[in-house]
Amino acid sequence: VDKRAFRWLSRPRSGRIETEKGGKLGFDRPFDRLRTGSGQAQPAFSARFRDFEKAMRCPEELLANLDRMFYNGDMDAASQLSLLSQDMNLEPDAVHETACQPVVNGRPVDVPISALQMPGGRQLKVLKTLITSACERDCYYCPFRAGRDMRRATFKPDQLADVFMELHRTGQVEGLFLSSGITGGGVRTQDKLIDTAEILRKKRGYRGYIHLKIMPGAEKDQVRRAMQLSNRLSVNLEAPNTNRLQMLAPHKAFTEELLQPLEWIEAIRREESPHRSWNGRWPSTTTQFVIGAVGESDLEIIQTSEHLYSRLGLQRAYFSAFRPVRDTPLEDLAPADPLRQHRLYQSSFLLRDYGFGLEDMPFDTDGNLPLSVDPKQAWAEDNLRHTPIEVNTADRRRLMQIPGIGFRSAAAIEQNRRLNKIASLSDLRKLGIRADRAAPYILLNGVRPARQLTLF
Repeated sequence: VDKRAFRWLSRPRSGRIETEKGGKLGFDRPFDRLRTGSGQAQPAFSARFRDFEKAMRCPEELLANLDRMFYNGDMDAASQLSLLSQDMNLEPDAVHETACQPVVNGRPVDVPISALQMPGGRQLKVLKTLITSACERDCYYCPFRAGRDMRRATFKPDQLADVFMELHRTGQVEGLFLSSGITGGGVRTQDKLIDTAEILRKKRGYRGYIHLKIMPGAEKDQVRRAMQLSNRLSVNLEAPNTNRLQMLAPHKAFTEELLQPLEWIEAIRREESPHRSWNGRWPSTTTQFVIGAVGESDLEIIQTSEHLYSRLGLQRAYFSAFRPVRDTPLEDLAPADPLRQHRLYQSSFLLRDYGFGLEDMPFDTDGNLPLSVDPKQAWAEDNLRHTPIEVNTADRRRLMQIPGIGFRSAAAIEQNRRLNKIASLSDLRKLGIRADRAAPYILLNGVRPARQLTLF
């Protein structure tokens, strides 16, 4: 049994538990200073926790009671789903979030539904939710951190599978993104995520999209099983290195708990056959960084991202601009600039898709990207303004270095110039290219293209 469960139970904290009659019971420890909102003791509930305290002698009973603390037996599935999904916008993997009221057990629920961009441009309606919002970790930025005064809830794996399948059968959602707070250690929590996915795949016959989180402290065999059940896995590094993580989430271990699972995933992909996975393919992997909370530079973040892309087969890095959450240690910190998040995404795509390297990024002396111009154009100003690229002869990689030209437009240029040389900016516009952006950095048949200069 993970000893962190015992430390979690004995550490002084404040919180709120739902009583059987729907009231809220505050506590500093599960079996110490139980009180109602007015400060008066509640004898019946205190008696239940005297029994709970005795259960510490039996680890299995202890952990079972730990779960029951947050099962919220007086809440129906719709209320639990609403509670567990309300802060999932902190996982920025979607094109946009839509405030919806899907119907669960005959009643509407306030749950944001995410639109996930799939290969080919199709958008998938995804439910993002948690197994539990209870957590033993005290990450400084997180709304679910231990000790924060908030109402919490827990699904059992079969309950969550049933709720999701009801939404799926009625066409309200098409995929599932599943994460969790940590209770009883990462291994035990990961088991619950895997159990939910196994129920969906094996017992409910679901063959759609599942994105599973890998919990800090999960074991390699659990990572392998999660790979066999999912379309995508994610391990949130949150910070670019050990020092920054200690300032953001002091009880997480950067290398052992977060980076190592990503290394396991890549090793399994390279060394093992996916024939036992649900669809005969290994899932893609992603990670997330919290931006602007602990003074990290863009260089630190991009350097770690490049390592993940080049060495560990990462599909995508997500960046979440820090926003302060009430009743957390960072609640008085100013929110991060969303434009910085945007510049990091642009740089990340240059690394992943455009053949750029870390040395190509236009960092300033503090290791940050300029906010006033996108990184591709900043690079072009330094490297192409005086040595432009000949569009009619350049290979695809060189074409993609030009502002206004991406993968698809570079392919269109290659195809078109087999028949006719590109002679003017209007030829580029016909191919869907933002010709005015490209013009300062290109040659057409050895000549800089004529373009109308702006007055302002």
